[in-house]
Amino acid sequence: MNKKILDIKNLRSKVDETEILKGLDLEMNKGEIHIMMGPNGAGKSTFANVLMGHPKHEIIDGEIIFNDKIINDLSVDKRAKEGMFLSFQYPEEIPGVTVENFLRNAKMTLTGENQGVFAFRKVLKEKMKLLEMDESYASRYLNQGFSGGEKKKNEILQMVVLEPKLAILDETDSGLDIDAIRIVSNGVKAFSNDDNAILVITHYNKILDYLEPDFVHILVDGKIVKTGGIKLAREIEEKGFEEFK
Repeated sequence: MNKKILDIKNLRSKVDETEILKGLDLEMNKGEIHIMMGPNGAGKSTFANVLMGHPKHEIIDGEIIFNDKIINDLSVDKRAKEGMFLSFQYPEEIPGVTVENFLRNAKMTLTGENQGVFAFRKVLKEKMKLLEMDESYASRYLNQGFSGGEKKKNEILQMVVLEPKLAILDETDSGLDIDAIRIVSNGVKAFSNDDNAILVITHYNKILDYLEPDFVHILVDGKIVKTGGIKLAREIEEKGFEEFK
């Protein structure tokens, strides 16, 4: 059985006429958690957007192979149906749509299967309990009036409910206090299994106190310049990114 879930070869992208990704290579296998770190402006969020097919980002070279399929030309919704998920750094507020209705409809759209109201509500309550979220969140409008931490928890709730094959978490830990980072990390660990993979893009080392990643990648100027383990992240914490620039 092929364990490789993502294979990125020489990926280059641009926005308007500015090249941002400049030959990025990355392989991920099922069952793995990867951390991507780098200085501001390195291209981390750009990489997340290119992976999910954001129309503003144009691929000018290279391939994104997901589950043995080249997905360079797939639209965002088709990538989602293939099993990709991106949590947003700045989640949007959607008035008039409750968290429960949003997730139930998203689950139906992705799976093509009907989600009975009561059965889905039971699953949702279990997932919310995992993330230490009060059940009342289910009936609130999506992200409306949510604190920064509540919005980030809600992104993780979407991940654990929608069960993607590849979850890309774009700075989900930014702006969170220690308790919220712990809860988000517990959600990530509980979700991780032998059939999926998780890429956590982060500025901060604090999440590494709770996660045990298989690989840590350093992204500088649109390329991965070094890959290692948790020790590499600790070096960055002490010395910063200067030696890689």
